[in-house]
Amino acid sequence: MEPIDFYKQNVISLQHGLEILNKRKSKLAWLRFAAIAGIAACWYFLLPFGFWYVLVPVIFLSLVFTRLIYADLKNKSALTHQHHLVTVNQDELKAMDHNYYGFAEGSEFANKEHVYVHDLDIFGHASLYQYINRTRSEMGSITLANWLSAPAKSEMIRNRQEAIKELSAKTGWRQTLQALGAAQKINMETLHRLQSWFDEEHRFLNTRIWMLLRYLVPAVLITVIILNMADVLNNYTRNYCLLAAALLAFYISKKVTPLHQQVSKMTEELEVLKDSIKLIEETEFTTSYLQDLKNHFKQQDGKASARLNKLNGILERLDLRFNFVVFIPLDILLQWDLQQVIALEKWKEQHKNKVSGWFTALGEFEAISSLSTLAYNHPHWCFPVFKKDHFFIEGKEIGHPLLTAATCVTNPLHISAAGELMLVTGSNMTGKSTYLRSIGINTVLAMAGSPVCAKYFCLSPVQIISSMRVTDNLEESTSTFYAELKKLKTVIDKVNNKEKIFILLDEILRGTNSLDRHTGSAALIRQLIKHEAVGIIATHDVELAKMKEEFPEHILNYHFDVQVNGEELYFDYRLKEGICTSLNASILMKKIGIEL
Repeated sequence: MEPIDFYKQNVISLQHGLEILNKRKSKLAWLRFAAIAGIAACWYFLLPFGFWYVLVPVIFLSLVFTRLIYADLKNKSALTHQHHLVTVNQDELKAMDHNYYGFAEGSEFANKEHVYVHDLDIFGHASLYQYINRTRSEMGSITLANWLSAPAKSEMIRNRQEAIKELSAKTGWRQTLQALGAAQKINMETLHRLQSWFDEEHRFLNTRIWMLLRYLVPAVLITVIILNMADVLNNYTRNYCLLAAALLAFYISKKVTPLHQQVSKMTEELEVLKDSIKLIEETEFTTSYLQDLKNHFKQQDGKASARLNKLNGILERLDLRFNFVVFIPLDILLQWDLQQVIALEKWKEQHKNKVSGWFTALGEFEAISSLSTLAYNHPHWCFPVFKKDHFFIEGKEIGHPLLTAATCVTNPLHISAAGELMLVTGSNMTGKSTYLRSIGINTVLAMAGSPVCAKYFCLSPVQIISSMRVTDNLEESTSTFYAELKKLKTVIDKVNNKEKIFILLDEILRGTNSLDRHTGSAALIRQLIKHEAVGIIATHDVELAKMKEEFPEHILNYHFDVQVNGEELYFDYRLKEGICTSLNASILMKKIGIEL
């Protein structure tokens, strides 16, 4: 089934499920009303016959009402999850229509000083990240951004490719993970708050007096109340004991408040974390990478989801401090704060070294799931093949992932050895820059372990470095020319250090006069060849292509051209061998009114 058909069918099926859940919601509401009405009727009609005639049916109906409340809460949770699943599929349908702008764009990861992310539109509006991103948590977003910002090691690339192939077949599972995460975004701030708490010394657990008081005070107080009710102790004794317990509870409460402020209001995020981890724990994976990630959630004393559920329960009980009507009696009678804070510190002692790994592993699952969705949505894309030796790159029908199928023109690529430079000449708007970005962005995907927009793609493991979109910086008093020189210095330093890089340069030294530009460009090309660098250089300067006579084994000449019919221009955006001979600037200038 084609992805678009799958999503359409899913939306229909899920919306039908929503109708069923809404009907159940209405039914449960009527049943709750009937239970309340029944309780009222029992009091009204049966009380004249005696209290015991009322008690049994009222208890039974109260239990029924309680069960109906829990059933309604479960149904509401299912409704919310179903809504999220519908949204997931609707978003994918929009993405298939190239409307992916509803996904997070990752602008916070953009860095103009990075060696390629700015040039290749990796982050920001209408970026590669926005096109791929299906993460829900902040950890997942950061993980995916890191994968797109730096090449992975060869072994890791292979592991991710295998994992993507496995998860791309588990579309329902991926969508469930997304829907669970949509309930509440998990932020790194939550992990930082937990970690800050983990780093603190215990305030109660290691002090014997607190461990003794947690049992002694409730036991004494309950005994006093029972004896008072039996008229063994008078009210004064009872009241003094209650006052003493209240003063102790108040003292403890002041000590607990800073901790509560530190760990409170995390229950919703921890609930999502628990549910997401539980989904992973219940799934069998075949690839070693996914199995290793899943192993982060294995515990000697149970599953990570169960441990998180226990923590969530403690935090929910501690949050009763917000409900004074319930909290004050509990705190006086049972020293509620003390009980919960000791339970919290026991939990911390057992699990503090594992929690960070749970957050990290979930982030990786979300990132790999995003790339798996990309693979599922584009079954015609290929997984790259890697060669160990430096350098080789070959591709067939390479396209730009961010272009629609109607506008994307694919082209080949072949560079077979280090020291080869591909010079791409051509006039304005013929497709040189798009070609460079297509090669660059697919190489970034390949080095992240992702499938690429090509029929075939084979390359050596490599780091992309580019200079394509250079701008001035008024704040730093940096001209366009100087900004480009800074980028070129980075290229030269890496080449001189024999780093395995793949260079993409678009219009070298555009910020200076034509003579200096040609002289400097030719000198740079000679230096790159001398150090056996490899890359693609796009240029209007067709004179540079004549350097093939000087370096026949190192210069590969290709071009994009334009067909002219009268004063109309026609672009086919097809890469061709040789040097460009067509010009279009004069025609374009005439069309805007410049008299030549």
